[in-house]
Amino acid sequence: MISAEEIEKLLESVKKGEVAVEEAARRLSAHGQTNLGFARVDLGRLSRCGIPEVVFAEGKSADQVAEISRKIIENNHDLLVTRLDATDYEVIVKTIPKLQYNPRARAGYLRRSDKPLKPGILVVSAGTSDVPVAEEAAVTCEVLGYQPARLFDAGVAGIHRLLAESRQLAGASVIIVAAGMEGALPSVVGGLVAAPVIAVPTSVGYGASFGGIAALLAMLNSCASGVTVVNIDNGFGAAVAAIRIMQSATSSTAASTSGDQ
Repeated sequence: MISAEEIEKLLESVKKGEVAVEEAARRLSAHGQTNLGFARVDLGRLSRCGIPEVVFAEGKSADQVAEISRKIIENNHDLLVTRLDATDYEVIVKTIPKLQYNPRARAGYLRRSDKPLKPGILVVSAGTSDVPVAEEAAVTCEVLGYQPARLFDAGVAGIHRLLAESRQLAGASVIIVAAGMEGALPSVVGGLVAAPVIAVPTSVGYGASFGGIAALLAMLNSCASGVTVVNIDNGFGAAVAAIRIMQSATSSTAASTSGDQ
């Protein structure tokens, strides 16, 4: 949804001859949806929600992902493709040559914005086996405007590793914690910091972990107050939640400052 102020500026540009009528029409239509037949691309999500349309690659053909991605890029949005395997990436990069790929996160991305990345988010993984989920969260943050700090392999099996990083934990505005097995790490982190903690259960573990269900239930029953839990292996969702918290805090600060003047 485009704001009234943005529409006024665009129409003034048309009036002055700085923007052609056709280009103005294209920009306005970009704030709606584009129907590709097999997908309706939500090009208004950035202005409506503060986060652009993101492509979930699983279950889609490489050609479909490429076409959706191309449409997003044409409208000057940053591109993030999650759950993208290396084989499909090799197909898609022929259509989008600048597309980059993070194999650990299974994510393709192309950041068009030249704005500097903002600090404040810390991504923690319990073990090295949890890193793919943690890295998905980290890459999502990077594409969507934040530079996350990474603290990997800091689980409760060697809790001294976590405690040694107490200053880094205390300095974060939002902390994402990915853990499998018994899923204890978010509770520990939640008891050490004042920042919001977003817990991500991973499917890492032996048979009785039930593909991450044991970690999910442990996190939902955390004795550390206020720990937020996303779905199993959902590093992307955790990152978006963290970004929304950061954006909300920034908006509240700006509104407060404006009110004081």
